Amino acid sequence: MNRHEPVGPAGPQAGSSTATRPDSGTAPGGARPGGPAGTADADGVTAECEDALVAAVVKAIRETGGHAGSVFLRSRDNRSIVLAATCGASPSLLGGWRLIPVNSPIPVAAAYRSGRTVHLADADETARRYPQLAVALPYAFGSASVPVGAGQERLGAMAVVWSAPPGHAGLSRAQLRHLRAIANRLGTALATLRERGAAFDYDGSTVPIEVPAPTAPAVRVGLFDWRLDTGTVSADDELCAIFGLAPGAFDGRADSLAARLHPGDRVSLRATARAAVADGRVLARRLRIRADDGYRTVELWGRVPEAPGEEARSHLVGCVLDAAAGTAAVTAVERLRDGLFSLAPDGRVTYANRSLEELLGVRRGELLGRRPWEVLPWLSDPIYEDRHRAAMVSQQPTTFLVRRQPDRWLAFSLHPDENGVTGRVVPSGPPQSPPEVADPPVGSGRTSVSPGPGSPAPDPPPTAAAPARLGAIYRVLQLGSALTEAVTTGQVCEVVGDQLLPAFGGQHLAIYVIAEHRLHLLFNTGHHDRFLHWLEGKPLDTPLPGTETLAPGVPLFVESRQDLTGAAPARAMEGVGAWAYLPLIASNRPVGTCIIGFDEIHHFTTKDRGILTALSGLIAQALERARLYDTKSALAHGLQTALLPHRLPVLPGIRTTGRYLPGTSEMDIGGDWYDVIPTADGVALVIGDVEGHSVAAAGTMGQLRSAVRAFATAGHSPGDVLAGTNRLLADLGPGLLASCCYIRIEPGTDHAYAVRAGHCPPLLRLADGSTEALELAGGPLLGVDSASTYPQTRLDLPPGSVLALYTDGLVEERGTDIDLGIDQLRAALAHARAADLEELADQLLRKALRSPHRTDDIALLLTAFRPG
Repeated sequence: MNRHEPVGPAGPQAGSSTATRPDSGTAPGGARPGGPAGTADADGVTAECEDALVAAVVKAIRETGGHAGSVFLRSRDNRSIVLAATCGASPSLLGGWRLIPVNSPIPVAAAYRSGRTVHLADADETARRYPQLAVALPYAFGSASVPVGAGQERLGAMAVVWSAPPGHAGLSRAQLRHLRAIANRLGTALATLRERGAAFDYDGSTVPIEVPAPTAPAVRVGLFDWRLDTGTVSADDELCAIFGLAPGAFDGRADSLAARLHPGDRVSLRATARAAVADGRVLARRLRIRADDGYRTVELWGRVPEAPGEEARSHLVGCVLDAAAGTAAVTAVERLRDGLFSLAPDGRVTYANRSLEELLGVRRGELLGRRPWEVLPWLSDPIYEDRHRAAMVSQQPTTFLVRRQPDRWLAFSLHPDENGVTGRVVPSGPPQSPPEVADPPVGSGRTSVSPGPGSPAPDPPPTAAAPARLGAIYRVLQLGSALTEAVTTGQVCEVVGDQLLPAFGGQHLAIYVIAEHRLHLLFNTGHHDRFLHWLEGKPLDTPLPGTETLAPGVPLFVESRQDLTGAAPARAMEGVGAWAYLPLIASNRPVGTCIIGFDEIHHFTTKDRGILTALSGLIAQALERARLYDTKSALAHGLQTALLPHRLPVLPGIRTTGRYLPGTSEMDIGGDWYDVIPTADGVALVIGDVEGHSVAAAGTMGQLRSAVRAFATAGHSPGDVLAGTNRLLADLGPGLLASCCYIRIEPGTDHAYAVRAGHCPPLLRLADGSTEALELAGGPLLGVDSASTYPQTRLDLPPGSVLALYTDGLVEERGTDIDLGIDQLRAALAHARAADLEELADQLLRKALRSPHRTDDIALLLTAFRPG
């Protein structure tokens, strides 16, 4: 027997990474994809989803040379992208970016929205192009974000991060191509899994897959199966390597392995076999194996299988652990007088030597598994947590000086890699300059305070306090920046909910506004559906916590149910353990109240109270501004709706349907319109677009629509209708131009006559599905020259054909040729499979409806022609 297969199930290959599954059998989004819960098919699809995410994020890091990577997938409501998998960086380091609203000015969200790569070579470029990200993560790093999609559908985005001192060139073109290819393959794989029944439900409760960064093993493990009755051994390649044997040269005999041991341990090996038969197992029997430079110590662990029969009792299965290098390193570290420790990527202590206990004044048992700034009050200032985050994000060493009360100074140095941080602590003298904290310049790559003479050092709080949350401070910065970009009340509420709850650990949030001296619910989020619903409609003079804070404008913090005043209804305590009532005061008057709820008892530190109080004013100002915007927007859009036809006429021989979509990125309304006009000699189809987005554009649109209708019903030819409308627009002199397409269908025939004033060409789909853009003779835009003429073109509209009139908002995208957009709409019309005209219109508008930043409004008029 020259070589034997490894014993037991095969583990992951060297260098591979595996994902943690906190909830076995669930998808990364927290829901089991496809099939009934608990079925083998569902488990299989779940595993394939996780494998695809893990493989993509690990390969992205390797291909780009980055030290961290993440995959975000869209939420079920398409309003956010959610962290699904991360490698080389703990989610805690991502601050507020685990659930990102699609509209956020964050690179990964921009890549998802635009479908394009966002490449930021270093911190300077990040600060210039994405200042909100630079405010929250002011470290020396570069990043690249690419969309994850399948075909034309975008499923999410992928981002990688690398260490980038100032002037770093970023990724090469080849690396960016590889990154996009990885993202595209991931998108294709996820789309395929969805076709097999996978349902990807991502939301704020999603637990991301955390993949450790690839690293060399610190411990070698070899597996074996030893037949005690015959002396034969089945061993894997790793065990052969530990014993210094080439796998192909091992003859499968226990004596051959014993020959590699120290002479004094050969007897121990035989004693091990006898003990195994007697006790059923072997625990950590140490053996010395011959090496080039002497001997090294390994440990043998094994057990006799619990199975009936003498043959089973004659087997010893187990492993040999070669941890000599690690053991020697630990022994050496324990001898040092310097304090040494190791932190996981999320900041938790994984190792601390004996000297660290004396320097920090805390036992190792109290440190292990916890973050230093959560254990030691004199490390609770956020600046020290920021040092760890700076080291991990920038992958650059950082040092700082700390005073341990009452007057002992310690110098900390942190040395990061992808898998965590090694720290060193040594005694130091006090700084010569007054204690102060200086913010490092963004992009400088320096996030440390050197512990030496003349170096500034932060002065920690003189009394023990609850550790401050650095993430909460970042959230404040992010919330303030995000609120400046929120326009509507809905957007303000979403920003507050997305940012405020994770920052302070809350589970519920409600925003009430004041209308007619009563409280009315504006926004509610959290898993408690009826959170504070009893406040709805309550007068302001009602003695309740949500109203009593409004008059004095002072927040109320209720840390437990026992602290709640008797004025609150008993049902208010159901499912909630603590509250923060924040009065929203703008321009010295109350506009509403924001209430945060916690499932358990919650202690509000002095810093928490101060930050929440400051934020309440920020929220109030943003909410008041948004309510004013909503009022003006409702009036403007009401005007435009009134100017459009409320109902299209029912006419023999044709069917029509129209759609209008306002722009989504601005309040200003547009001037797009459509109309169907019965005339004495047929029916006229009209579509037009007044330039600009304003109330003036909408007013001009109303005048033009009335003019076209008047000329058409008076019996004028198509060319004369547009010529007359053109003269009217010139006489009105609004300073606006307009495009228009007018088609008159002859009654009882399959003929029509069309004229065009600078408008997009109509599309005609025949009964066999073939579709073309109709080339019409045209004149200039309306309003350019009062003497312009508009030649007409005869069209043939055979039975079963569909005519599509549209405005440029449907086909024009920034940075692309409008002809490409027209051709894409033509292809969509040709291949659409719709049961009726209404469904066809919805299909043609599907892409536009999914666009969160549509700068132009859209009008669409479809006509199905069948002579009667």
